Amino acid sequence: MLIHKEPRKVAVVGYNRIPFARHNTAYAHVGNIEMMTASLEGLINKYELQGQRLGEVAGGAVIKHTREFNLMRESVMGTSLDPATPACDIQQACATGMEAAIYIANKIALGQIDVGIAGGVDSASNVPVVVSEPLRKILLEARKAKSFGGKLKQFLKIRPKHLVPVAPGIDERRSKLSMGGHTEISAKHYDISREDQDKFALESHQKMAKAYDEGFFNDMLTPYLGLDHDNNMRRDTSMEKLARLKPAFDPLNGTLTAGNSTPFSDGASCVLLASEQWAKEHNLPVLAYISFAEVAAIEFVNERHNLLMAPVHAATRMLQKANLNLQDFDFYEIHEAFAAQVLTTLKIWESPEFMKKFGYDKPLGSIDRNKLNTKGSSLAAAHPFAATGGRLIATMAKLLNQKGSGRGFISVCASGGQGVTMIMEK
Repeated sequence: MLIHKEPRKVAVVGYNRIPFARHNTAYAHVGNIEMMTASLEGLINKYELQGQRLGEVAGGAVIKHTREFNLMRESVMGTSLDPATPACDIQQACATGMEAAIYIANKIALGQIDVGIAGGVDSASNVPVVVSEPLRKILLEARKAKSFGGKLKQFLKIRPKHLVPVAPGIDERRSKLSMGGHTEISAKHYDISREDQDKFALESHQKMAKAYDEGFFNDMLTPYLGLDHDNNMRRDTSMEKLARLKPAFDPLNGTLTAGNSTPFSDGASCVLLASEQWAKEHNLPVLAYISFAEVAAIEFVNERHNLLMAPVHAATRMLQKANLNLQDFDFYEIHEAFAAQVLTTLKIWESPEFMKKFGYDKPLGSIDRNKLNTKGSSLAAAHPFAATGGRLIATMAKLLNQKGSGRGFISVCASGGQGVTMIMEK
């Protein structure tokens, strides 16, 4: 229901996350609820929200156990917020955190709530173990049996091979390829070299290491389980070390490696969004405003090289609505699922030929690479799927606040041929 006739401005007034960790390392024995709760509680403590009833908390995870059907609400209940604060789960693969922010921002803009938290979490370490299909059927029949003898008869059908769990996977249901498999095809189709991918990955690590040294992340992270920094970041990597890594998705002719692709990882993040009035009443500065956002999807089963190219559509449509050019920004944050995916996106935006194939009359043009992912991004920080959106929004908000003015452009690709773009302003 529309409450205010005119949409209100939506401010980013806070942020927090726990450090991201490679899977099976620091957070191997905790799950989504524990990590999301830690990230939220760090935000609550930072901005003195203890005991307050907020408008809503929204977020989610890509990899969930059935017991986490109420993930965000359970996480809220584990914090010092007023337990009357409602929460809901949202999921859109790697764009989950961005979609959660759009959801909360729209409610604030419409006047339905004055303040809310958007977040996301994922654990690649603590994944659901799926039983084999024959075992599942036997267990179902045993459950339906009325007598002990009937149940025992079903249990006696179980063989050792039935006990082998189904290996977890995130392959696309329709193409049967992983995101890496699709992106390997993209790299070949759009002629993205191994050297350029490795160089881009190296720069991500170098920029993030420098940002840590400068203290940029000091107020953005809550240490958790002994970890106070993103443990995927490699200070000692080099072009020589990256060049020695074997292809990960195409052993013979591939260019994607563990070094220029994001690893499976664990982590959680959240951002505090509010109306200007709420921020003023709570003595919190407006770090930046969220002004535009666009969600898009693309066909990728036949056009397998375009799985992660939906941001081409999202960016073009959003810029048209905002009456802006791609060059009208002070900072760009493009999620680095793979170095090849970022480089391909930039190449398409620059190319009249490629943009025409996407249905557009002219290219968006090139950007100043010195403004891109200036503090490092997913290749260095890692990518706990649903947590990446909050990290990107937080980084952009801080960059714009430090500058004191300007515009920021965010782009996130996602599994399922989807993508989200956002404009933030100060």
